[in-house]
Amino acid sequence: MGRQWLAKKKEINANKRAKITSKLVREITVAAKMGLPDPEMNARLAVAVEAARKQSVSNDVIQRAIKKGGGGGGDGAQLELVTYEAMSPQKVPVIVECLTDNRNRTAPDMRSLFRDGQFGAKVMFYFNQVGLIVATHPKGDLDRETAAIEAGAQDVVPWEPGEEGSIGARFVTDPQDLDPVTKALRAAGWSVTQSEFGYVPKERMELDEATRQALENFLEHVDDHDDCHRIYTGAD
Repeated sequence: MGRQWLAKKKEINANKRAKITSKLVREITVAAKMGLPDPEMNARLAVAVEAARKQSVSNDVIQRAIKKGGGGGGDGAQLELVTYEAMSPQKVPVIVECLTDNRNRTAPDMRSLFRDGQFGAKVMFYFNQVGLIVATHPKGDLDRETAAIEAGAQDVVPWEPGEEGSIGARFVTDPQDLDPVTKALRAAGWSVTQSEFGYVPKERMELDEATRQALENFLEHVDDHDDCHRIYTGAD
């Protein structure tokens, strides 16, 4: 029984690593598609490539993802970023971004996942589209507000740091300022782990613990879909 359990655990961990790698490669493709396919000229792509390398994604895989996003993949797959609006079964507005080569497959799958909610409900007006940057700094005594002002960000909130003694923050920018703010933070010594366009709720919903847990379980199920790229909710 012990060996069977160990084999099962290894299989689960391998599947988790494969899913992480898939998400990282997908982000590289999206970043290359939405900007220049050159990390030196595309801050979001540079961050995505760096994150992939930290997870030991090979250079060959990274380069293929960049080429695919830039339209030069040569494998015939035309990936597109598709955005779906919905209301979760817990009555929370949700935006789901999917990266797919066949929206005729993805849309019915998403509709099925939201069968207990309201797929297609118009919820975009609950959100603002922004640039989102997650970063850490080794100097734990830095002031986040000052860093945000100096980099040109519109807002900043605390974020769980990756290492003890460091400081973490999520910076919010106007969409057009995503690249320059990312570059400014990196120049100031911040390690940027995420730089992308996204959505933040205009007003966050407060949920009780049971509802929050149900929402998290539901969204984990949605996130398990191979085409799912990012999920944004109106919950706090």
